[in-house]
Amino acid sequence: MSDSRPHSASATAERSQASIGDLLGEVTRDISTLVRQEVQLAKAEVRQEAKTAGMVAGMFGAAAIAGLLTLFFLSCALWWGLSNVMDQGWAALIVGAIWAVIGAVLVARARKQMRQLRPLPRTQQTAREIPNALRGR
Repeated sequence: MSDSRPHSASATAERSQASIGDLLGEVTRDISTLVRQEVQLAKAEVRQEAKTAGMVAGMFGAAAIAGLLTLFFLSCALWWGLSNVMDQGWAALIVGAIWAVIGAVLVARARKQMRQLRPLPRTQQTAREIPNALRGR
């Protein structure tokens, strides 16, 4: 609370002589100031959290790019390594087949897990039950 008036005995005596309306007005102004300050603080905290979240998202993006490049260079190294024992075309085909199998396994697992997801019907059922619960049924 930012009260610019000096706190003295005369100010205290003046407050004790103030009407209830004046006191309620002062309390209302103080609460209004407090709420405004809390809103400003919340906005500042949200801005800081958003800035941090943006930095974290950028770091995850950079890590994903680094992981992709790592997989690419490891695949090239495997291809070149296999080409020491066989023709380069067959080595590239083997590396490509390995990645095709990995992709197929990941797609199969993703489809299986996607079939298990059914959040919308449960939510709709719960939403339908809310009015009955409020009525005491």
